[in-house]
Amino acid sequence: MDALAVGAVECPLPGGGGTAARFEELAAVAREDLSVARLVEGHLDAVAILGELGGRPAQLGQYWGVWAAEPPGSGLTARRTAGGWVLDGVKRYCSGAHTCTHALVTALAEDGRRLFAVRTGIPGADARGPEDGSGCRPVPGSWRAVGMAGSDSPDVRFTAVPATEVGGVEAYLRRPGFHHGGVGVAACWYGGAQAVARVLFEKAGRGEDSFTDAQAGAVHLTLYAAGAALRQAAEEIDADPLDRAGGAALRALRVRALVAQACAEVLDRVGRATGAGPLCHDHRHAQAVADLTVYVRQHHAERDLAALGARVARGAGAGA
Repeated sequence: MDALAVGAVECPLPGGGGTAARFEELAAVAREDLSVARLVEGHLDAVAILGELGGRPAQLGQYWGVWAAEPPGSGLTARRTAGGWVLDGVKRYCSGAHTCTHALVTALAEDGRRLFAVRTGIPGADARGPEDGSGCRPVPGSWRAVGMAGSDSPDVRFTAVPATEVGGVEAYLRRPGFHHGGVGVAACWYGGAQAVARVLFEKAGRGEDSFTDAQAGAVHLTLYAAGAALRQAAEEIDADPLDRAGGAALRALRVRALVAQACAEVLDRVGRATGAGPLCHDHRHAQAVADLTVYVRQHHAERDLAALGARVARGAGAGA
């Protein structure tokens, strides 16, 4: 994150010919620490969104998040004032709430849901950011997670926070990059699954055992298939970045479901093959398991499978 913020490293934008490298970079960070990958993914997604919707580009030294979760509840509202847009309410699942200097936030306005750029008011935030976010405050005690604890994703309360509109009504969801970004999240899940599998392959490497070898073979196949799906998706995104063929939504649903299924299988098979030992005595593994279990729940299980099935069965989108 520090390297990204100061421009020491760069990551290809989705659809620009290097999407496979983008997904691999996200997976590589996730193999080391899934919570950090969540923060990196959010920053990189914000950079891509600002470029796609014509917002002011992220500046060096800024840490961006994308706070766009829409769980049931009152959520965040936007209203116009004489001085511009202001946001009020509570936003949930704001990853990097204590460290992001800026964020892209969805909020409900009178004419529909819109995306806004805000300056969070975190000490050290660049004064050249969208607006002064002095009324933007994390809610103490609202993030008690064990899995993904390091992603720092509490509720954030907005009190008359000045905001800059990015795109029009529903532009955040309607842009092709929304689905490209969804595949990027799956790349993080994939790296997290690779991290969980580490102890299984290490155990198999220490000596021959047919049961361990069978689980290792099954996990290898599962990860191979997930990786192949991500690479294929990257090629398709680069071939049609503006989604003129209309296949982006179906692609994202398909790849996310496949990678989520792979994560579930890896978690199950690694646990069956290695027992309680690594969970109790290997902190890195225990954290990787807890993190992946939480993060992959961004896939909405049967709800997302129903959306996929409906598109396939009723011919919505290219490739259905």
